[in-house]
Amino acid sequence: MDPITFSIIRHRLFRVVDEAVITLKHVSGTAITNEGHDLMASLYRADGSLLMGGVGFLHHLTSAAEACKAIIRRFGDDIGDGDIYLLNDPYTAALHTSDVYLVAPIHHRGELVAWSACFVHVYDIGATNPGGFCPDSRDIFTEGYSSPGIRLVSGGTVIRDVLDTLLNMVRSPEMVALDIASMIACNNVARERMLALIDKYGYETVDTACRTLIQQSEDLLRRRLRDLPDGEWHSRQYLSVKDDVYRVALKMTKRDDELEFDFSGSSPQAPVAVNCTRWASLGGLFAPLFPLLCFDITWNEGVIRPIRMIAPEGTIVNCTRPAPVSVATVGAIQSVNNAACATIGKMLDASDAYAEQATAVWHANHFAVFLFGRNQYGQDSIGTLTETFAGSGGGRNIGDGVDVGGEMPNPISRMANVETLESTLPLRYLFRRRVTDSGGPGKHRGGTGMEFALTPHDAPDGGLHCVITGKGVQFPMSDGLSGGYPGAPNRYQWVRNGAAPGDGRAAFAQSVAEMAGEPETVSWGVYPVMGEDVFYLRWNGAGGYGDPLARDPQAVLTDCEEGVVSMEAARDVYGVVFETGRPAVDLAATAARRRALMAGRIGRAAAG
Repeated sequence: MDPITFSIIRHRLFRVVDEAVITLKHVSGTAITNEGHDLMASLYRADGSLLMGGVGFLHHLTSAAEACKAIIRRFGDDIGDGDIYLLNDPYTAALHTSDVYLVAPIHHRGELVAWSACFVHVYDIGATNPGGFCPDSRDIFTEGYSSPGIRLVSGGTVIRDVLDTLLNMVRSPEMVALDIASMIACNNVARERMLALIDKYGYETVDTACRTLIQQSEDLLRRRLRDLPDGEWHSRQYLSVKDDVYRVALKMTKRDDELEFDFSGSSPQAPVAVNCTRWASLGGLFAPLFPLLCFDITWNEGVIRPIRMIAPEGTIVNCTRPAPVSVATVGAIQSVNNAACATIGKMLDASDAYAEQATAVWHANHFAVFLFGRNQYGQDSIGTLTETFAGSGGGRNIGDGVDVGGEMPNPISRMANVETLESTLPLRYLFRRRVTDSGGPGKHRGGTGMEFALTPHDAPDGGLHCVITGKGVQFPMSDGLSGGYPGAPNRYQWVRNGAAPGDGRAAFAQSVAEMAGEPETVSWGVYPVMGEDVFYLRWNGAGGYGDPLARDPQAVLTDCEEGVVSMEAARDVYGVVFETGRPAVDLAATAARRRALMAGRIGRAAAG
C-alpha cells in the first residue's frame, strides 16, 4: 500500500496504545499500577492475534492474545458491540489469578474488527493472603477467584450482579473496583481511538495496513535470524524454596530463520506456588526476545511466527491443574525470562554484526513483598513494595549495565517514592540505597541492585505483616556473559528485638549490624514485623560482561570511590592495586596482581 499512508496508520496505532496506557495509569489508585507500572495494554486482530504490543510487562502480550482467543471460543457469535470480558484463570491464559485481564471486542458497522486488552495486578483477589501471593498455597483453589472468561460489560453497561459478586470475594472492594474501572476506561479509549482511525481511513485501508505491518515484522525478524549464526545455546536457573531446589533448563536452537526454546530437563512441578503454566512460559521467553531481537521491529503476531517452544507438561514451566501458581510471576516465569535472556545474549555475542546488542542477564530475581494490616488511619490496607521494579541493568558488550537500571521485560518499570508507601502504610524507611559489590564483575560491570530497611511507624496494631516469596537466596540468578560474573543474590532479613512500639531502638540504623535485636534470614512465608522490628531486603545486581581482569583499572577506582565496588573486590576480583595513602592506581602492582590471579585460575583448571 501507499508507504506514507501505511506509516501514518502505524504511528496512529502506537498512539492508540499509548493513550490507553495513560488512561489506565490515571484512573488506577494503586502504587503498583500508577507508580510501578505493573500493567499492559495492547491491540489484537479480530481473531485474537497480536496486532500492536504495548508497553508494560511484556510477558502479557502473548497471554492476552490467548485470552482474546479463549473468549472467542467460549462466546462465539454472542460477542456484542460494547462488551468487555474478564479473564484471570492461569490455566486458560493469565499468568496468575492476581493479573486480571479485561478484553474488549471492537466492532465497526456491526462486524468484529479488532480487540483491545489490558491487565493490572489487582489490589486483592480474595486469596489466602492479602494481595494474592500465597507462599503456602498447595493448589489454585486457595489463590483467589479465577475465571476462564466472564462478561463484565454488555453493550457498554456494567453488569452489576457480576461486578458485585467479584467485589464480594475480595478485601478492600473499593480499591478492586477502581482497578476494574481503570481497565474499563483503558479499553473504552482504545475502542474510541481505533474506530476514529477506521472512520478516517476506511476499514479496508486500515485492515491492509495491519496485515502489512504483521507481515513486515515477520520478514524483518526472519531476516535478522538468518544474519545470526546457527547454533545451540544453553542456560540453567535454580530456584531455592525452603529446603528444595527447582531447576529451569533451556536449550535454545537457532536454525536458519527460526528459533526453538526447549525447556525439557526442567524440574517436575512443585508443591509450592512457584510453578507456571504453558502460556505463562511462552510470555516469559518473549519478554526478553521482544526488546533484544526486535528492538526496531513492531511487536506483533509476525514476531511470534518464527518461534517455537517446547515445555513438557507436568514440569515447573508447564504445570497441570490444580497446581498452585500465585508466585509464578517472580518464580518460574522469571526464570524462563532469565534463561531466554541468557541464551539470546550468547547468540548475539557470537555475531560480529549484532554483538553490540548482547547483554548479560538483568534484574533476575524480581521479588514481591506484600504488606498488610491496619494503617495509620485505622483502615485495613494492602500494599506491595515497588522497589523491585527499579531492577538493575546487565553488563553489555559496549559498556557497563546501568545501576538500578530497570528490568528487561518492562521498559517503563520504576519504583515509587518512599513517601508513597509511607503515606498509605504504617511504616518508615530507615534507608534505601545502592548495594556495594552487587553488580556482577566483568570487563563491563553489571548494574547494582539496592537495599532498604523499614520499620513499623504509627501502626494501630503495633506493626504489619510481610508476605515474602523469595527464591534465589542460595543461588545467583543474574548470569554473566562472555566471562562476566553473576550479580549478587537477594537477601531478606527480619530483625526482631522484642521492643514495644515507640521504644526507639530502631532509630535510624544505617546497617543491619547497627540494629538492635537478632537478624533472622527469611525467604518464604508470612512474617509479623511488629514494634521496633526491622525488615531488610537486598536485591540482586545484574550480570557482568567479559573478564573482570580486563576491566579498565581507572574504572575500578571510580567504582570504589562511588561505593559500588569494595576495596576487597577491587583487589581480589578485578586485580587492581591502589597506591598507598592516595586514590590512584598502582599500574605495575596491578599488572603483577592480575598475572598472579590468572596463573591461579590456570592452576585450578589444571588440577581439576
